[in-house]
Amino acid sequence: MMLVKTVLVFGLTILTVIFLTPLGFLSFIVSFVGLKKPMSWMIYKIAQGWGRCIIFATGCSMEVKGRENIPKSGGLCFVSNHVGYFDIVLLLAYAGRPFGFIAKKELLLLPFINMWISLLGGLFIDRKSPRKALSTINRGIKRIQNGESMLIFPEGTRSKDRGLLPFRSGAIKLATNSLSPIVPIAISGSYEVFEKNKLVNKADVRIVFFPPIITADMSVEDRKGKLTDHVHSIIGEELTRKILPAS
Repeated sequence: MMLVKTVLVFGLTILTVIFLTPLGFLSFIVSFVGLKKPMSWMIYKIAQGWGRCIIFATGCSMEVKGRENIPKSGGLCFVSNHVGYFDIVLLLAYAGRPFGFIAKKELLLLPFINMWISLLGGLFIDRKSPRKALSTINRGIKRIQNGESMLIFPEGTRSKDRGLLPFRSGAIKLATNSLSPIVPIAISGSYEVFEKNKLVNKADVRIVFFPPIITADMSVEDRKGKLTDHVHSIIGEELTRKILPAS
């Protein structure tokens, strides 16, 4: 039964991505004639609906808290732990506003996926080249300063249910250099959905959005020193809480 469900969910994912691709191409073209902002919002709403459809298909039991903490406008940096591949689907479904994210450059090789990452505001980073990586980070900072939001996973890799990993040095530079508010996010249970046994499972998934941390009011020393530890402790404490059982 789990194998059948896995085939159905992955089939649905692939078919919907392919079906929506012409709309993605249209959005890309229209954005060049001065309609980039409304088209970006439309693409996000499509992605949000797609994310919720995929979550429904998996049968996951969702608990989402703190969505009222997300500012509705202005530059913003989401900072989340990274449990598994399913995290992006979850945040597309529940973040409540468009966001871009830093993706490894290898994803450029994935047809359709690469286009949708770009349309959603994603940036591809070459970690092997410090110069190119810095250029990508600076583009993300500029987007936040222009009132957009970006998502970062400061652990630098998926934790695969090993608990919260240490944050990489300079991992929240998007927030500190743009002086944007930070909304910490704690995700639990997403590793159970697929990666645990490579089959789609019904899992108890919990997402918590915390009140924004206003970095512009901090001293330079606090932003460069204490802020990373503070965000890490907020997320880490939440991850120790028990996930509610499936209903």
